[in-house]
Parts: sequence; structure tokens; C-alpha cells
Amino acid sequence: MTIFNLYIFDRNGTCLCYQEWMRRKQSGITKDEEFKLMYGMLFSIKSFINRISPVDTKDGFLSFSTNSYKLHFYETPSGLRFVINTSLNVGCLRETLQQIYSNIYVEYVVKNPMCALDKPIESEIFLSKLDTFIRDLPAYSAK
Repeated sequence: MTIFNLYIFDRNGTCLCYQEWMRRKQSGITKDEEFKLMYGMLFSIKSFINRISPVDTKDGFLSFSTNSYKLHFYETPSGLRFVINTSLNVGCLRETLQQIYSNIYVEYVVKNPMCALDKPIESEIFLSKLDTFIRDLPAYSAK
């Protein structure tokens, strides 16, 4: 099992945080272009699911898989979007993304008066706690 990377977007599509762990292939475009592409895809998938689903989708989509990775998604009521890409054999990480939001983001960004909520996160303690949390997950494997 492997965790490749994590994105945190605000409600306007600004990438507040991006971290990589074991990403094996780069996208070949700039990070800003990659962030816009990822946010646009999330926006489109969410819109598609809300319009096409035959039942009420209170949670929207939780994840999707390709033949080479699985994307896990969590959106907060305030519109923050947390995305983590993993290998295919990783189970649902919705609770993990909720924990990142409530135990790390809220504690070390929201409650930190030095962090602007609409700017990329530069807090070293936040980044350190996030890295430690990800590395301690059962889904993280340094292989």
C-alpha cells in the first residue's frame, strides 16, 4: 500500500497545501497547472454526480479509481477539499481525511493567528504534523 500525494484546496480552488510522499511519476506540467487541473476535475466530477445520480447524494463522491491509482476525496461544510492519491489496494480514507481536517488543519492552521486561511499554508508545525500523521498510517508503506 502506498500514499502518493495530498492536496488541500479552498472553496475558490486555491491550493493551500500540496505534499508528496512516494509519487513515482511527475505530471510534466507546472504545479500551478496541476492544481488547476485537479480542482477542475473535482468540480466537474462533483457536478456530474449531483446531476446524474438516481438517488440523493448527501456525501457526493468519496473516491474513484483508475488502473494505476485511487483518489480519495473529502469536502468540509465550509468548502475545503482534501484529496489524497494512493495505490489501488488502499481502502476508503474518508475518516483519515476528516482526521487531517479536524485534528491537524483546524488545530495548526485555523487556530494559528499567523496563518491566513486564504493563502498557501507555510506553517512548519502543520507540515510536520501532517507528514508524521501520513507516515504513521497503515496505508503508508516506504517500499
